[in-house]
Amino acid sequence: MKPEHSRRNFMKTSAIITGGILTSPFVLPKAYAAPDNHLKLALIGCGGRGTGAVFQAFETGHPIKLVAMADAFRDRLDGSLKPILDKYGAEKVVVPEERKFVGFDAYKQAIAEADVVILATPPGFRPPHFEEAVNQGKQIFMEKPVATDAAGIRRVLAAAEIAKAKKLNVVVGLQRHYQSNYRETIQRIHDGAIGDITGGQVYWNDGGVWVRERQPGQTEMEYQMRNWYYFNWLCGDHITEQHVHNIDVANWVKQGYPVKAEGTGGRLVRTGKEHGEIFDHHVVTFTYADGSVIHSECRHFPGAANRVDESFQGTKGKAYLSAGNHGNLSDWKGNAIYSHNRENDVNPYQQEHNELWDALFKGEYKFADAENAAKSTMTSIMGRYATYSGKVLTWEEALNGKVDLFPEKLAWDTSPKVLPNEDGYYPHAIPGKTQVI
Repeated sequence: MKPEHSRRNFMKTSAIITGGILTSPFVLPKAYAAPDNHLKLALIGCGGRGTGAVFQAFETGHPIKLVAMADAFRDRLDGSLKPILDKYGAEKVVVPEERKFVGFDAYKQAIAEADVVILATPPGFRPPHFEEAVNQGKQIFMEKPVATDAAGIRRVLAAAEIAKAKKLNVVVGLQRHYQSNYRETIQRIHDGAIGDITGGQVYWNDGGVWVRERQPGQTEMEYQMRNWYYFNWLCGDHITEQHVHNIDVANWVKQGYPVKAEGTGGRLVRTGKEHGEIFDHHVVTFTYADGSVIHSECRHFPGAANRVDESFQGTKGKAYLSAGNHGNLSDWKGNAIYSHNRENDVNPYQQEHNELWDALFKGEYKFADAENAAKSTMTSIMGRYATYSGKVLTWEEALNGKVDLFPEKLAWDTSPKVLPNEDGYYPHAIPGKTQVI
């Protein structure tokens, strides 16, 4: 998986998918031809994002029935089902007790019940869940990121090839690819509006997210699962869980993936026992094959200035993008080249479902997002490897890394690989000392 090969594949795949060339019809399974003409949906991972994705699927207006749900925790499943049922009613939400699956293997049972699956668990579970959905021949929406270490990325890339061979639609929740200002602005960048891209800056700086405190009687496995954001086998650190969005935009603009990364990071303000092992800041420089450098920065500092956006510099001008529907291009004298009109933009979280479900009901094979999502996730993981180790790492070194964060066994009475010390604090990376690959 050399970077040169990756970049060529990226450019070919992007042109094929966005250009609509991959329109060979696939044969819908018999389940799709049900008398009521509904598609059957299963939700795997019943947190806020998974629940929201079900809402967005229903809001497409297509005849869809939610028929199965799976989560490691029954309370999460019940908490997700209630608002969905309250809004859409028993005709669309048909999840009887026998199709409420709970536990580490629940995903296999739920996937088997459906035509289309939403994969929205913590990202550490994405590789096995994606593999299972592909093996069962399902159409797939899965959330980003798609893994938390190189071992998981390699599994996703392998399954992505099988999904393409089977003509399974796969949409990934890197929703900027479905957002009008990004599509319109980046297309103009690719058309040469600001020349060759020589550098850029991508940011996800904010105050951080929730913390779930340890409860009496919890095993270590349950505690880490409940407080998943702070453990790398589940989350991948916020450079992967959140900042992957901005890093993916850099790869999109560059039409490729970096050949090396170096950076720094640490724990300055988020240092409690409840904060597990992850850093609260990462600063990385990603170098691409043409020598251009993208500056990548993410931090969780409460009370500090927030910034979540992307900017790029070219030989003829500059670009600014943000999730707030901004998309602007200008030349180096400040003259406007393009300014995006936001008036009729559709919410990108909704748009990705609109386009997926439209394709499914037309019987089209149109989406193969998994490969790019895996490689952009890998870019973020390479950045984490660089900040944790303090080393300069190449794409090949990072992608071929042997460290596998996932537990050898999943059970409530077994332990993850990272455990607290006698004082309740978790070990964390020390740049210059920590071995990451």
